[in-house]
Amino acid sequence: MRRSASLQRLLIYGLSGPIIALNVWLLSVLFRYFQHPITVLSIATILAFLLNYPVQFFERARITRTQAVIIVLLATLTLFGILGVTLVPLIIDQTIQLLNKIPDWLTASQANLEQFEILAKQRRLPIDLRVISSQINANIQNLVQQLASGAVGFAGTLLSGLLDIVLVIVLAFYMLLYGDRVWYGLINLLPSHIGDPLTTSLRLNFQNFFLSQLLLGLFMVVTLTPIFLVMKVPFALLFAILIGISELIPFIGAFLGIGLVTILVLLQNWWLAVEVAVAAILMQQVKDNLLAPRLLGNFIGLNPIWIFVAILMGFEIAGLLGTLVAVPIAGTIKGTFDAIKSGKSGDFVSTVTIPHDSPPD
Repeated sequence: MRRSASLQRLLIYGLSGPIIALNVWLLSVLFRYFQHPITVLSIATILAFLLNYPVQFFERARITRTQAVIIVLLATLTLFGILGVTLVPLIIDQTIQLLNKIPDWLTASQANLEQFEILAKQRRLPIDLRVISSQINANIQNLVQQLASGAVGFAGTLLSGLLDIVLVIVLAFYMLLYGDRVWYGLINLLPSHIGDPLTTSLRLNFQNFFLSQLLLGLFMVVTLTPIFLVMKVPFALLFAILIGISELIPFIGAFLGIGLVTILVLLQNWWLAVEVAVAAILMQQVKDNLLAPRLLGNFIGLNPIWIFVAILMGFEIAGLLGTLVAVPIAGTIKGTFDAIKSGKSGDFVSTVTIPHDSPPD
């Protein structure tokens, strides 16, 4: 009996890896085949999760849910319209200017590297930066060309993008009205000891994750924009927004955003790049140590290793969209299993948090 039990356990552990790999591959294939509808549906779902907060606020004021959804949707459309008229043209203009400036910055950086190499030779230091600088310049020029071609392609598919925006808004509207009915219709197919904790965990993880990440990213934009303007950083608003958007990607987003902005400024002025990096890192520390704990609450954090694994798997399966939803999905799975094991399907907290000072699992 013991030998058969150990053999059965060995088979389960041995087959779990290939089965997980096969499922990941199948999910990747399915996403590539249905990429457009899945992307639209996912964005609409995230928007519905975020808008559900103000809808519930109006419902507490004794307004019917339909009226609350209409009020919140009209306010959201008005806000998007104002941003589309004021902020979006400015961002597009700065992006075009940045693409035009990068070749000049590359030339200036090449001259600075040559001067640094001359000083190193005078002090008899064995430093040769020509190969490294040429490779960096080639990579940056290739990236600029890809961004430029992507911008042209985006301009050519603007009508399709507007149609997708309309679809997202319409889907989010109906999800706010009838999403619960559809979800509970699907969840009733599962046993109650699985369906109930899955529903609670999904709601807590997605709402808490995206709302907190959106607010934290907005904090970075609002604080870094005036700081960059005072420091006379070129394209201050664009760089601040780039860092803020990168905050949506947990664990590594801040590093990627700050690193990219620092490299771009480094092409023009290395001392200014150091100041930009220091200012951005200081604001990030304020965000992580003061704001993040208050927004996220005392949630049980996922182990940083599992967060990183989830992000990599999400990127492999669904690209940028998979990167954004990987952590709340992982938190939903963990929260559901924890609730099932503890036997308390309705009494547990969200397990998604960005690791700051809390100890990992």
